Amino acid sequence: MQRIRLRYTKRGRLRFTSHRDFQRAFERALRRAEVPMAYSAGFTPHPKVSYANAAPTGTGSEAEYLEIALTERRDPAVLRALLDESLPDGLDVTDAVEAHTSGLADRLQASVWELRLDGVAVADAERAVAAFLAAEEVPVERATKKGIRTFDARAAVADLQAGACEADRPGAGACAILRLVVRHLTPAVRPDDVLSGLRATADLAPPVPAAVTRLAQGLLDEETGAVTDPLAPDRDAAATAAPPTAAGLTAATQAPPAGGGAADGAA
Repeated sequence: MQRIRLRYTKRGRLRFTSHRDFQRAFERALRRAEVPMAYSAGFTPHPKVSYANAAPTGTGSEAEYLEIALTERRDPAVLRALLDESLPDGLDVTDAVEAHTSGLADRLQASVWELRLDGVAVADAERAVAAFLAAEEVPVERATKKGIRTFDARAAVADLQAGACEADRPGAGACAILRLVVRHLTPAVRPDDVLSGLRATADLAPPVPAAVTRLAQGLLDEETGAVTDPLAPDRDAAATAAPPTAAGLTAATQAPPAGGGAADGAA
C-alpha cells in the first residue's frame, strides 16, 4: 500500500460542517476521483482514512490533516488536484505528500488560532490578554457528556497576543484580533475555553460570537513558540530517498563493465 497525507481547509460557510459531514463528503470525493482506496476487512469494509485532530464545528481552518491508504501508487500532486476538484468550494485540498515517516498525529502538538472579536476595542483586548497571561491558573468549566468539567485553560496557552483587525469593513466599529498558540493537551483546550478564561480574568465579553480560524498546527518549538509544518519530515525523507534521475540511469547502463572494454578489444 501507498500512504498519502493531505492538508485541507474549512472556509466560509463550510466551517459549520461537522466532522461527520466532512467524512461523508470526502468519501464521495474519493469515489468521484476514482482513487484506488484500500479498505478495511470485516462485514462492513470502509476506506482506510485516518483523520487527525479535527477542528470543532463552527471554526474555520487552514490546516486540517488526514491520511489515506491506496492499493496502487499515485502521484501525490495529481491526486491532490483530483480530490480538490471533487470537493465543494471551502473544503479545499491544499497539499499532499507520500508518507515516508510514522506518527503524523504525534507531530500535531499545537495549533495557531486567530479569533476576530467584533465590537471589542484593541486596548480592552490587550488588557485582558495581559491579565490572562499573568495568572498562574485560569480554571474554566465546560459541559461534557459526563457533566460539567473544570480544567486549567492557562496551562495550554503557549502564546497569546492582541492586535487590530484589518480595515476590511470601513465603519464597522471596534474590532480586535487575538492570535494564540495552544498546546494539544488532555483534556483539549479549545479557543472558546480561552475566551471563557478571558471573561473570568478580565471580564472580556465580546458582544457577538468570535470568528475563529485555525491557521496552522504541527510541532511546537517551545523556545520560539513557532508551530512548524507536520508534513516537512515526509518531504525531507522523500528528498533523501529520491531515485536516480533518468540521465543517471542511462549513463549507468551504457558504461562498460569494470575490467572489460579495452581488454576485450585487445584480445
